[in-house]
Amino acid sequence: MRITVLGGVGAFPERERGCSGYLLRHEGFTLLIDPGYATHQALLGHVAVGDVDAVLVTHGHPDHCADLHPLLRTRAMTGVPGPLPLHAPAGALDALLGLDLPATLAGAYEVHDLPMPGRLTIGPLTVGTVELPHFLPNAGVRITAGGASIAYTGDGGGKSAFAELAGGVDLLVAEATHATGLPERMVGNLGTALDAGELATRAAAQALWLTHLWPGSDHEEHRAAAATAYDGPITVAIPGLVWDGS
Repeated sequence: MRITVLGGVGAFPERERGCSGYLLRHEGFTLLIDPGYATHQALLGHVAVGDVDAVLVTHGHPDHCADLHPLLRTRAMTGVPGPLPLHAPAGALDALLGLDLPATLAGAYEVHDLPMPGRLTIGPLTVGTVELPHFLPNAGVRITAGGASIAYTGDGGGKSAFAELAGGVDLLVAEATHATGLPERMVGNLGTALDAGELATRAAAQALWLTHLWPGSDHEEHRAAAATAYDGPITVAIPGLVWDGS
């Protein structure tokens, strides 16, 4: 199982880096996870739109799903055969899918409600889910295949609720919007690099990627904050970063 970062910024994209976006490949199957703002061009640097076999969206905020729209438009308008399976919390994609008249994207996708909590199979991948506190329904996920495992928080405060599902994971990809403290409006709905480090320790994760950093954040400050709570390898998710668990 191999995962490649397409973006990694929270809220809105930077000049050189898009928002959340991850490409997971295993045994010829390609899963696109959270295609947020400004990740579509990065996606095209790795695969053709017709090579994406399924999409997993943790929640409906545009920094996690906006670039699903150009993907679907391209598939519909270039004749890529078959509907693309979209797995997301119930209703999470309604606004995005409503950007076009129904005929424009007809046949380009099929929506599957993501159970929270629950377990499902997407191609050769086993996916476990749990809901994490956020401004709207948000899934934390654990993906397992070929003896390797990745856990991803999406967004979400209260990360301790994710520790059991993420237990013993090979790679934890954790939202870390700020380094050590949050603005009052974010408290309980988002997290910090310190929170991510604490989660990595509680889950006994083998490695930690920090993602969803606020635009303009100091990456070293985030790494240092996480390192006060976790003594394993810590990396900030930037475009092109690859983890290969095969």
